[in-house]
Amino acid sequence: MASRILFQGAVALTAIALTGITAPTVAAQPSADSFYQYDGSAPLSSYQPGAVLKTRTLPYHVVNIPTPLQAVQVLYRSTDALGRPSANVTSILRPPNAQPDKVVSFQSAYDSLNPEDGPSRAVAGDTPIGSLTASGRNVAFGGTLASGEAAMFGPLLALGYTVVIPDTEGPNADFAAGPEYGMMTLDSLRAARNTPETGIADSAEIGLMGYSGGAIATNWASILAPDYAPDINEDLIGAAQGGLLVNPANNLRYANGSIGWAGVVGMAVVGLARAYDIDFDPYLGDRGRELLPRIEDASIGNVILQYPGVTWQDLAKPEYANPNSVPEYVDVANKINMGNAPIPTIPMFIAQAATEPSRAPSQVDPASALATESWLPGTSAHSPLVIATQVCRSSTTSTTPSVTFPVARFGSPAPSPGSTTVSAGIRRRTTARTSHRAIHWRRKNTRRVEVSNRRFRSRWRDRRYPRVCRRFRECSCSSEVGSDRSPWC
Repeated sequence: MASRILFQGAVALTAIALTGITAPTVAAQPSADSFYQYDGSAPLSSYQPGAVLKTRTLPYHVVNIPTPLQAVQVLYRSTDALGRPSANVTSILRPPNAQPDKVVSFQSAYDSLNPEDGPSRAVAGDTPIGSLTASGRNVAFGGTLASGEAAMFGPLLALGYTVVIPDTEGPNADFAAGPEYGMMTLDSLRAARNTPETGIADSAEIGLMGYSGGAIATNWASILAPDYAPDINEDLIGAAQGGLLVNPANNLRYANGSIGWAGVVGMAVVGLARAYDIDFDPYLGDRGRELLPRIEDASIGNVILQYPGVTWQDLAKPEYANPNSVPEYVDVANKINMGNAPIPTIPMFIAQAATEPSRAPSQVDPASALATESWLPGTSAHSPLVIATQVCRSSTTSTTPSVTFPVARFGSPAPSPGSTTVSAGIRRRTTARTSHRAIHWRRKNTRRVEVSNRRFRSRWRDRRYPRVCRRFRECSCSSEVGSDRSPWC
């Protein structure tokens, strides 16, 4: 049923894009758009988070091709990672059959250090394709991902839900700064509700969803909502996420020295330095000073397979080969670690792909551990929490339940105080026509693969990371700068 909804939504959105539309002979080129700049006379700090600064209505674009669907874009006041006022943009898609009481905030996985890769640029038809970035060092194409994500939220539009798509990384593309992602998302929802053109009711139910970088924004929005945006939290009915990065320090360790994902290490260093005003230059060696400027406006597509084998040790001076010896790194790594953050108060769904390309074989565990070891023991009679976790065969299948979960939550009663449930399992696809022999063969071979994977993970960990913690919340090693738990573990 879920796959049928996805297919129908994708077909519907494609039809919208192509019906009665003549594709332009030349793709739209990126431009210096004044809409993204706050130019009001009053100080930005004088506005409350979520305040509307500018609005505009334009056609929704798919790969720079306009469609009949209209989008309302809003420049709104938000907060950056250091608590400073910031002006950010969000896009609101309201289908013709819109229901004013149903809203889904879709957090894009654009994962980029280039502000022009934000989803609002793609919505406005300002996606750079094939040109060079501002630095002249990278080919600009990251924004095309936002157009491809239409297949994920297309079914929601077909059902009449209003879809809000914030630029979660903020105006400066602060890659990997999770708490900032969350605040940008929550203030985006405030702004969407404060804009009459969106038609969103004040009491509208709101669902959150996102994958990968979008999952970071979704989860941090859920974490921060009770304190940062209680007015939004009271209307949240659930959050669905896939490919969740619980502790980015762990993910950096997995990517460290890998063939395809090593460049993400450099992206995270640049993004966190930008978000938290950190000067890593005193800790960088010659290669670090040469490599990092090359990726200062790169998207994740620019670094995949481009820096094979690069490690933190290659970037840093020898005396800082252990990242825990860099106090600024330890401080920011603990700030963006979801395991150190408050517990969400809304129903949560986490889908993890067992074959996620950026993860080591054991990396599915942190998300499940976050739910079972961090969230559940901390729930009380006053903080209802319903958690569903599911391990899927691939990143493609993990997105399907992330779409259906918020749909199922609309109109459902809130969980009773103190209720906690966790479900976990491998997503298998079977049909009524599948024979009993085929089912038996599949289960038998699945068990063989799982046993083999467990043995491989054990040998892999012991050989490469002899001191890696086996549990998310326990750590046998200590930080060299006085932290009670090292984020590198």
